[in-house]
Amino acid sequence: MEIGLTTFVETTPDVRTGKVISHAERLREVVEEIELADEVGLDVYGVGEHHRKDYACSAPAVVLAAAATKTKRIKLTSAVTVLSSDDPVRVYQQFATLDAISEGRAEIMAGRGSFIESFPLFGYDLKDYDELFEEKLELLLQIQKNEIIHWNGKHRPSINGRGVYPRPEHEIPIWIASGGTPQSAVRAGTLGLPLCLAIIGGSPLQFEPIVKLYYRAAKKAGHDFSKLKVATHSHGFVAETTEEAVEKFFPPTQYAMNVLGRERGWGPYTQATFDYARSLEGALYCGDVKTVAEKIIFLRKNVGVTRFMLHCPVGSMAHEDVMRCIELLGKEVAPIVREEVAKWEAEGNGQIEF
Repeated sequence: MEIGLTTFVETTPDVRTGKVISHAERLREVVEEIELADEVGLDVYGVGEHHRKDYACSAPAVVLAAAATKTKRIKLTSAVTVLSSDDPVRVYQQFATLDAISEGRAEIMAGRGSFIESFPLFGYDLKDYDELFEEKLELLLQIQKNEIIHWNGKHRPSINGRGVYPRPEHEIPIWIASGGTPQSAVRAGTLGLPLCLAIIGGSPLQFEPIVKLYYRAAKKAGHDFSKLKVATHSHGFVAETTEEAVEKFFPPTQYAMNVLGRERGWGPYTQATFDYARSLEGALYCGDVKTVAEKIIFLRKNVGVTRFMLHCPVGSMAHEDVMRCIELLGKEVAPIVREEVAKWEAEGNGQIEF
């Protein structure tokens, strides 16, 4: 059971003061957060790609490369790379470079993008949303397997016998990131790629059928189950007490979720919404060490994920609070989860039945 974090490198206003941190300062903070995550023994850190004012990172590979020089063990992944509006050749080159700098710790998490600002920015039509992703994923996977590329597509110029460099020393893992659609699960399973699910609302138990669908598709395609992984990233925050966690995490989360809600037509994010999500079967991992550990264990036992990534913060929070959350997650939450999951699996549990 791997445990780590994700961030969108948010720069929303501080709900207490109204101050907005600069993009530059927030990027420097994130590198420090990744460095700490490595020090406290977490397994993976993911950085999202956005192209809007309230998120500072449009180039995850650059941020991760900066962190690679300050870390030793932690895996470094995008979360996600918006592959539909990017060039698979450049994506692969950037992450192959990251892989070299980090000595084999790079991963790519490829998604279609729930944020769409990159499409008009780079000249793509949203009517091609699905087609763009399918075509570019095909090219990215071909580059992963082959040094010399022969490829023809609709949305990118052809490549006729050209090499893509640098080449990594080991194959870079490519994950499929999904909001939980059956189509994405089937795609990932059929291709034999690891699957990451964004579980940020409702109940994680609703995703069990998606995980089973993924494994059924992988089995039908003849893939080795021992190599398949399922991850989730979910909002959350760990503090010394649950009361402190709620007090510090709810206001910025409410602000950020209501901004997105107004853009997307969601209802208001209320205290009641937040409190329901904190329940055992909810999708929010906010509380003290014991509370968060119990919820991650519940997720592993009932949904079948093999990697959990805590998305923190959601809106802007004090850097020192985020750092303390990372410290608690690595030093206290993760050992509890790993011990319990290892014991549970040693008793013959954890096999996916479908």
